[in-house]
Amino acid sequence: MIFAPLALPGAFVLEPELRHDERGFFARTFCARELAAHGLDPRAVQMNVSFNHKRGTVRGMHFQRAPMAEPKVVRCTRGALYDVLVDLRPSSPTYLRWEGVELTEESHRGVFIPAGFAHGFQTREDRTEVLYVMGEYFAPECADGLPFDDAGLGIAWPEPVTVVSDRDRAFAAVQTRGDALRAVFA
Repeated sequence: MIFAPLALPGAFVLEPELRHDERGFFARTFCARELAAHGLDPRAVQMNVSFNHKRGTVRGMHFQRAPMAEPKVVRCTRGALYDVLVDLRPSSPTYLRWEGVELTEESHRGVFIPAGFAHGFQTREDRTEVLYVMGEYFAPECADGLPFDDAGLGIAWPEPVTVVSDRDRAFAAVQTRGDALRAVFA
């Protein structure tokens, strides 16, 4: 795999090295040894998939509070999406900054998202499917999020938002959370 660092420290685009032959191709998309060699958390304890019917669907911005903060690798296995990461680590020079990456079934790319980040995405095509390799178990008591349209974050979604869950609309904004947000990963 090729590790392309993003502007947010510890986050990477993972480019598979495709090996083609008459059958098609083969590529490694996750390797604990390679992640560890780049100083990343290689744990994989759970895999999840989300399927999204409509273009413009937004899921996020989700995270788990410490001590269940979760690193993850995210890939688009069908369709296309705009994947967004927000750095929530108070000691980071990029605290509360976001970055977006296009992921498609054709590119086969993934994103490594460190623990201490919020994550979300917007579908760019109908019938988009997303695969997550999680480094921590889901803990409902630690599940949290930020509004996808939080003015304090200023995420520029590429499509009109067509579908968002009630849960994702109900998260409290960065401005109203103040020091409580800083304490999430302190």
